[in-house]
Amino acid sequence: MAHRQHQISTPDATQTRRIASRLPASLMASVASGLLLGACSWIPGSHLVGISETAAPAGGSIGTVVADEPQAALVGHDVLARGGNAADAATATALALGVTLPSRASYGGGGACLISRPGEAAQSISFLPRPGTSKGADRPAGTPASFRGLYLMQLHYGTVEFNDLIAPALNLASTGITVSRALATDLAAVHTALLADESARTIFGRGEASTLAAGDSLAQPRLAGFLERIRVAGVGDLYNGALADVYVTAAQKAGGGLNDDDMRQTLPVQTDALTTHQGGMNASFLAPPADGGLGAAIRYTTGASAQGAVAAWRASGNTPLAAAQAALDSGRSGSGSLPSLPASTSFVVTDHSGMAVACALSENNLFGTGRIAGSTGVVLSASPARTPQPLLSAAILRDQRSLRAVIAASGQNEAADAVGDAARAAAHDAPIPHEGAGRINAIVCHGDDSCHGVTDPRAAGLAAGTTNDSAH
Repeated sequence: MAHRQHQISTPDATQTRRIASRLPASLMASVASGLLLGACSWIPGSHLVGISETAAPAGGSIGTVVADEPQAALVGHDVLARGGNAADAATATALALGVTLPSRASYGGGGACLISRPGEAAQSISFLPRPGTSKGADRPAGTPASFRGLYLMQLHYGTVEFNDLIAPALNLASTGITVSRALATDLAAVHTALLADESARTIFGRGEASTLAAGDSLAQPRLAGFLERIRVAGVGDLYNGALADVYVTAAQKAGGGLNDDDMRQTLPVQTDALTTHQGGMNASFLAPPADGGLGAAIRYTTGASAQGAVAAWRASGNTPLAAAQAALDSGRSGSGSLPSLPASTSFVVTDHSGMAVACALSENNLFGTGRIAGSTGVVLSASPARTPQPLLSAAILRDQRSLRAVIAASGQNEAADAVGDAARAAAHDAPIPHEGAGRINAIVCHGDDSCHGVTDPRAAGLAAGTTNDSAH
């Protein structure tokens, strides 16, 4: 099997054996069979990113990561520091969020990412859960879409082995994380419903009556086993192989109503991004089916309500990219209202070469269905047939010379308006606004080597950026 340009972890057979010894029996059997089926994709080791074969640039910024959860932001920044690019760091950040913020970024959910490289058309990749189609589900679930979407992005844009980027998340799940304020807040918001499920209570509970609090430790050995299985047999095993059977069986027992065909049909969609050009600024936005990008683009160009634009778009039944671009070009804002929308999380990444990635992730509900997919330790996403689609929104701005801003947001109904307002501010060199329910993560640049991260001061995120001054 051909290898990618870089490798950023080192073998650690002892750690691999230690994790394997903690796997549930059903998942361990799946891992054992995968050693025969997928050996070519297996890179031993499970600790945090280790040695890079290619050093970071000698001078200037190595890049920035801004995310709602600090431990995940540090994972992404470590990938940049060891020679990975923005796509590598974004993949590692998203996978880490599956461990550190499973309330919004569980592997059972999905999302969308916007990717831009200098001199190339920006791309939009949507990886949204499909509804389960089996009858009799008492808590209908969506399919796990994140791994396929992240794999597609990293395959096209990354420079390291995908399996290497699983290693930091696996390590966090195995050795444990510190519960952040972001996760603790989400746990407190749904503690009654979450504690009603025995498997969820085992992971997130403090006994029978309360959930974990900020500062507590959280180890997830079953989730570590799930990640190790994917390292062993590859991402395809979750959708077409033995791990798909394990996941489907567990989801059925949890009332999710998933089947093998649902898993196979869970495919990411890559298209050109929505684009607009005004005042010497080229702005790119997530494209449908991540229609929060259309709302943000219309807010950016006209100042009209992003929610109203998305409500009109959804009511029209339009889906093609060309129709969305035409709506943007015409300046039609539309009107209408949206129901209460699901929770999400966002993050943004830049690297020393000017590549930028902005992503938004969701489980279609806070903690999805509130149930766990058995021995995998994965929080099941809520079925998109039962919940409205979240507003996944992101934007990347470039002028004729360099990157200007990378923006993504959460905030349920106000996420797209927040991205549009932040993009308008960045285009005019004004401070990023932090108003309303939208929560912005942004990187603002004045030349590719003078970028700084911006988090919402009302939230608990982290901007991790470093300048490598070794040449000075």
